[in-house]
Amino acid sequence: MEEFLQVGIITKTHGVHGEVKVFPTTDDPKRFKRLKEVWVEGKNGRQKLEPESAKFFKNMVILKFKEFGTPEQVQPYLQCKLLVSREHAVRLQKDEYFIADLIGLKVYDDSKVLLGELIDVMQTGANDVYVIRLADGSEVLLPAIKECILEINIAEGYALVHVMEGLL
Repeated sequence: MEEFLQVGIITKTHGVHGEVKVFPTTDDPKRFKRLKEVWVEGKNGRQKLEPESAKFFKNMVILKFKEFGTPEQVQPYLQCKLLVSREHAVRLQKDEYFIADLIGLKVYDDSKVLLGELIDVMQTGANDVYVIRLADGSEVLLPAIKECILEINIAEGYALVHVMEGLL
């Protein structure tokens, strides 16, 4: 299980006071207003940062960190991931999962036959779609709906699914 979860990517500097534009990779960009700490993953490993302010502009978040006062100080962190520790992650509701926890699950059909491995989650808007790599290397797309996803067990590392007729 991942210790850190990605919430954004620093895309470019903003202004002259060390602010950055962040492309959010979280379902709830407003969470940036409540963040007390964030980690930036750069060439030299992870560094803990303290957000000072967050503003929103179009599909971006403009963040100011206490540690940076100029665009030059931020420059080495462009295109780097912003992460939160699991303890600072948003609380999930029943039947909600972090994508990072789903990737790598073994996928079994409702007869308990191993289908393959969950390798990606596509977010389509209506519902997520799980990408499952089958034993022969081919892939199947399975909608993440109650009729198809019977059980997710992160602790045991598997998903139990019902493959609707015509999907294989």
